[in-house]
Amino acid sequence: MAPRLLIGTRKGLFVFEQGTTAPAWQMTAHHFVGIPVSAVLVDPRSGRWLAALRHGHFGPKLHISDDQGAQWQEVPSPAFPPESVTADQTPPAVDTIWTLAAAGADMPGMLLAGTIPAALFLSGDGGQSWGLVESLWMLPSRSEWFGGGTDEPGLHSVCIDQRDGRRVTVGVSCGGVWRSEDGLATWQARTAGMRATYMPPERQEDPVIQDPHRIVNCHSFPDAWWCQHHCGIFRSTDDLASWQAIDSGWSNFGFAVAVHPNDPNTAWFVPAESDMSRVPSQGDFYVMRTRDGGQTMEKLYQGLPAQPAYHLVFRHALAVDRVGRHLAFGSTTGSVWVSADEGDHWQRLSAELPPVYCVSFD
Repeated sequence: MAPRLLIGTRKGLFVFEQGTTAPAWQMTAHHFVGIPVSAVLVDPRSGRWLAALRHGHFGPKLHISDDQGAQWQEVPSPAFPPESVTADQTPPAVDTIWTLAAAGADMPGMLLAGTIPAALFLSGDGGQSWGLVESLWMLPSRSEWFGGGTDEPGLHSVCIDQRDGRRVTVGVSCGGVWRSEDGLATWQARTAGMRATYMPPERQEDPVIQDPHRIVNCHSFPDAWWCQHHCGIFRSTDDLASWQAIDSGWSNFGFAVAVHPNDPNTAWFVPAESDMSRVPSQGDFYVMRTRDGGQTMEKLYQGLPAQPAYHLVFRHALAVDRVGRHLAFGSTTGSVWVSADEGDHWQRLSAELPPVYCVSFD
């Protein structure tokens, strides 16, 4: 089946499909016109689409579709129970649904949502209802978490072990990497080897103040992990027992990372200069790929704009398909590129979209 691409933007959800005649890719739908789409998920178990919206005055909303966007149903959005309080005893409210994740076949209805402020919500019925994961919300160390680019800390990465849905890993900016082995009952920090160089030397290895911008693991080799951190690129090959720093030789800053679903040594990044500037260094815009676990990196330029080009790619705006051949990414300046050969060549689908927040293959 030809790939389909879902693109969440500041002004709605765009759908592009690959056809058999020129132009190879065409926009086929635009949903939620004018409304920011903060997260999208295609549930691989059912094919259900989920779209998280961020209405300004009306707050976050969640919609599901079981017919590839022909019809949408609004369902209850993740929300804090009335008795929840923050560290200063004020009632919390979900500002943004930042990420959505599906469990494996062993838990057919299980979905998880990560939000700003940093919280995790669980659905056991495919997104029809949600409950707060209080064990993570009540972690004592949560009082030390802080915002990285947002006023409050945010939970942006959720990885559910496809072998055992009780094993869940989350990434928080700025709050580190946390793993539950017992169905969300308890949590342990998993940041050994990470360094937060924005902190004083005595706190740089502190697990609760790390800023992993995005964490992903390999579908076929789930003990292999990659992290694009605020302070560099990190890799784990021992199921998060430890992380090793990877030096690309170029920029090690960025937001997005994707790993090949069947090859744990192959990963992609879209670097930027630094947190202060958030642009490609000297306008040198490229995708970076390793095929050997980070020992070497290569710049992928073919089909991307020539220097100078100042595109920035957010953490959820880079995706790889389920077989590892097609890649896609979108920029804050409204451009979207796709590759059918693991990044060797790129094709721009559009340069006219609103700022891109997230992309996902169907």
